[in-house]
Amino acid sequence: MKSIKITYTFLLLLCGLVTLAAKPPGYTITGTFTGLSDGTVLELIPSGSHDDEKAIASIPVKNGRFTFSGSVKEPRLFRIAAKGYYGGCQVMIDNTTSKVAVSAKADLTERSGNKFLDLKDLKVIGSPIHEAYLKKVAYREKLNDDHIAYNKRGEAIAKQVGAARRDKNNAKLDSLYKTEAYKTFEAEEKAFFANVTKTSTDLITAHKDSWWGAFLMLNAYAYFTPEQKPLFSSLSKTAQESYYGQKIKEELFPKGFLGQRAPVFEAATNDKKDAALGQLVKGNKYTLVDFWASWCQPCRKSIPALKALYEEMNKKGLQIVSISIDKKESDWLKAEKEEQLKWPSYLDKGATSAAWKIRTIPAMFLLDEKGVVVAENVTIAQIKEMMK
Repeated sequence: MKSIKITYTFLLLLCGLVTLAAKPPGYTITGTFTGLSDGTVLELIPSGSHDDEKAIASIPVKNGRFTFSGSVKEPRLFRIAAKGYYGGCQVMIDNTTSKVAVSAKADLTERSGNKFLDLKDLKVIGSPIHEAYLKKVAYREKLNDDHIAYNKRGEAIAKQVGAARRDKNNAKLDSLYKTEAYKTFEAEEKAFFANVTKTSTDLITAHKDSWWGAFLMLNAYAYFTPEQKPLFSSLSKTAQESYYGQKIKEELFPKGFLGQRAPVFEAATNDKKDAALGQLVKGNKYTLVDFWASWCQPCRKSIPALKALYEEMNKKGLQIVSISIDKKESDWLKAEKEEQLKWPSYLDKGATSAAWKIRTIPAMFLLDEKGVVVAENVTIAQIKEMMK
């Protein structure tokens, strides 16, 4: 009897030791990217939201091999990319994906002035949730094929319309709009986008009771407008309170900065000089902060009106500050030279647009002499009226 008690006690102690030694839940991603030089730094970057998120881990490869490990509170999509490069691959993980293997033939290349990590023969093994992710977003490939198909069918008429628009030939445009070819193209385009909306909405609704619903909603929309509020409201509490649900909520129901001191300002001039917000508002009754980019046509088209506003209001105490969110400094410098801005112009160093919660551009904020936001997402017409 004593022997049994001793054995039972020993077993309890042994079980306790095993429990203490058990590895905590988490993920481990082991990878092999053949073709990369030793020392090439790979990063693990949170993905799936509209934010420009920063890497949570980085590691130099050796013999093409690398390992990332950690834990997540709930399922998250990550991107594995080479530091300073676009491209790479995405991997959906959770804390049950303890042994994920990623392999591919890798190539660091450059296209149109941008650096890319290209991966061929990509394989992601050992993550059931990643396989589920691929199945749920597969509809995008079908939509992409449909998009290519109808554009190819209407390629000829689209080129004619584009040329007439560039030439500002309104008579030619009116004539083209009346052709059967354009009417067919327009009808197919309308049908395509209607199908995009229905397909994505049906998928989101089918997963409205879990975090998948919120994730798929972020995956379906490049940005949100008030029109998507009912769809978000249809999601369950679980979905809305998930990580991705909170990201949507931040965009659809922004808190804003009215009455608060302006957010962080980290940007540099073309001669690499940094500027603090206090310096920019100093000596001005009001400062208009304008977020723009070289590739943003509405932004470029608004510049003449901004110049007129500056000429009219600068002597009365209004300063304008432009902040470009261009990723490439050369693109910003080229556009800045073309536009000949008459006020301080800066390039976002990465944190500014995120801190100001910039989702679409142009975006303008009006600050008082203390750097407090007195108007946000305003138009030039509204600013003129306020300045009166």
